[in-house]
Order: sequence, then structure tokens, then C-alpha cells
Amino acid sequence: MKNWAGNLEYSSTEVHRPTSVGELQELVANASRIKALGSRHSFNTVADTDGTHILLDALPQEIALNKDKGTVKVSGGISYGALGRALEKQGYAIHNLASLPHISVAGAIQTGTHGSGVNNPSLAAAVVGVDLVRASGELVTLTADDDEFLASVVGVGALGIVTGLELAVRPSYEVRQRVLTDLSWDGALANFHTIAASAYSVSFFTNYTGDAIPQVWFKALDTEAPLADLFGGTPATAALHPLPDMSAENCTEQLDVPGKWLDRLPHFRHEFTPSNGEELQSEFLLPLDQAPAALQAVRGLAATLAPLLFISEIRAVAADEFWLSPFYQQQSVALHFTWKPLQAEVEAVLPELEEALRPFGARPHWGKLFTPSQYDFAALYPRFGDFRALVQANDPTGKFRNGLLDSVLGVAVRS
Repeated sequence: MKNWAGNLEYSSTEVHRPTSVGELQELVANASRIKALGSRHSFNTVADTDGTHILLDALPQEIALNKDKGTVKVSGGISYGALGRALEKQGYAIHNLASLPHISVAGAIQTGTHGSGVNNPSLAAAVVGVDLVRASGELVTLTADDDEFLASVVGVGALGIVTGLELAVRPSYEVRQRVLTDLSWDGALANFHTIAASAYSVSFFTNYTGDAIPQVWFKALDTEAPLADLFGGTPATAALHPLPDMSAENCTEQLDVPGKWLDRLPHFRHEFTPSNGEELQSEFLLPLDQAPAALQAVRGLAATLAPLLFISEIRAVAADEFWLSPFYQQQSVALHFTWKPLQAEVEAVLPELEEALRPFGARPHWGKLFTPSQYDFAALYPRFGDFRALVQANDPTGKFRNGLLDSVLGVAVRS
């Protein structure tokens, strides 16, 4: 059994598909090592185990809108695409979406997956309640009134298996998308915050070579005025794919045509179902005000990085309060790297890239490729010690841990 990218073969000795939460609780209680898998869109071993893997797709699937509360209750294994379709039918939405709508809600939230917008926090920010099965097999529901809530929402799978989430919703809204091409690096760096804040969601696509950023995607609310300043870029006259040699057929509609939020905020159409992705991904999150200097540092490595890159995406993300969120109390810029499927070569260059980003306080995305030994997590996350203590209290035998989590948490690797 492999992940979506095909770069990882899982180490589990058993795989179970429980059909009820009660059955899941029993499996967890009796296991020595156990982890859940969602859409398998992680590129590292954060969801791996040498024990039992749980697939959540056979559990009862729920998308229950509560208009009075302004929330929706969803099963953890539901994809964002399915959730978006169900909400839109009833005239509702969530605040943001990631670039690919096929990822599972629980997996995305547990690893701190986001979206884009200087005023838009990560997908986890919509969570008002989380149901999870603890290492003991106990099913608990946590809300903002509970002490462990802020630790458990972005919990990297260390505090339990998420079976359900309650998310805040808002009325449906429309977005239109336009693309600028050939934005000069000088102009982008001098005006980075202004450009990133000029639409609801903004993405820069580059490989860091040359004097210009090839594409900038602006996703504007239909109530927002058109861009007053093109910042020296050229408006695209045809739909584009982030990769210049690829057809835009599977991309969401561009050219300023208004459409529903779920059909514009992702980069790719929900009806396009990707097969195994022949790519690798890394992402690093750092304070937004450090973006120009950090981007210059990465540009200094362009000759090394570009041969391994398909594309890099740069986005802004608002702060949140989740202890292990890469955006904890920090308005951030996200530097995302989509690599060619060259695992050894990518892993060899990552330490150099991570070292270049170290002075800017970069935090790695939990579900993507990074080098754990490069980071002082206790220095990067003010509540890291509290999180580690909570993991020890709730899972003293390391039932939900694995080699990657042992390394991150700074505990002895188990035999």
C-alpha cells in the first residue's frame, strides 16, 4: 500500500476498514501501534506505522449542516470536494480551500494544510469541534472550551484518530480568477505584501530563475473591485496551467469569469480526479514580513533547485492559535515546492534549502518532505513542550507515534 505520490510504501502489517466508530475504538484499544490514513496525500511518513493502519472510508459518512449554529458536522474521511458540493447545494461555504479539492478533511487539518489569503487562516481555523479516539479507545469530543482543543486540532496524528469535525460555515460566495504573467522579481519583492493582499487569495508560481515570476493567480471575491494596478505584469488572455507546458483543461476557470467559491478557490477542478501524482512536495512557512528576504535567499539557490523543480508556489496565510500549526500566532508566507519524482536528489538538496530558510524562522509543513534534524521545534513552537507533555499523558506507550514523530518530539526511538 502506497501514498498518493507513490514515493512511500507503508510499513503496516495489518489494514482494517472499521464500519462503525465502536469497532474503531476496539481496534485502537487493542493495538500496540496504529495510525489512520485519509487520502494518503502526505509525502512523508507522518501517517505511517509498523502496526495497524485504519482506513476511514467505511465508517458512516456524514455531512450535516446546522443552519442555526452556522456549522456543519462532517466525517473525518470526507474530501473537501465532496463537502463543498454538499454545502453549496444548501447555499453555504467554508472560508477557504486548498489547491487540490480531493484531500480528506481530517488529514488536511491534522497536518496544518491551508489555502491562501493574507486574511484567511488555515483550514483548521474553521474547526469548532473535533471527535477523536484516544489511545485508550475512548471517544472524546473537544470544543474551544476544552483545554486540549488547541493542541488536538492540528495534532499531526499524535493525539488520536479523528472521526469527525464540526466546522464553521458562511453563506455561499462568488469568486473570479485572473492570471498575470511575467511579473518582475524587483516589482514583486518591493511590493510583496501589497500584491499578496490585493485579492482574497493570491498565488505566485515560479522556479526562481530569471528576472520575472511567470504567473500570479488572483482569486477575488465578486464584490471586490478589479485590480487597479497590474504591478507591471501582463494579463493572461487564455487559461493557463501553473506548469507552462501543461493544458489548462483541468484547472479551475480563469479570465475573470465569476463562479462559486468551490469552483475557483482550488487550482484544479473537482471533477478532475488525479491518479497517483508523479511528484514530491515540500513546504516551509515563515513570517510574512520576512518574505522578500527569504525569497531572495531561495533565488540564490535557483541553479541548484530549478533542475529538480516542477514549480514553486508562494502564498500568504493568516495566523491561528493551534499549538502545532505552522501559522501559530504568525501571519505567514508559504513557500511550496513541487519537485520532480527524484527522491534521493530532493532529499540531498533539502538541507541546503532549509539552512537558507533557517534565519527566517521557517517551519516545515507536517505532511511534506523535510529534514527533522534541521529544526529546533521547541524554539519554533512556543507551546511545543506543552504539546509533547500532552502526547505523553494521552499516549504513554507511543501507540500513535512512529519514527518521524519520535524524531520531531525528541523522544527515544522505540525498538
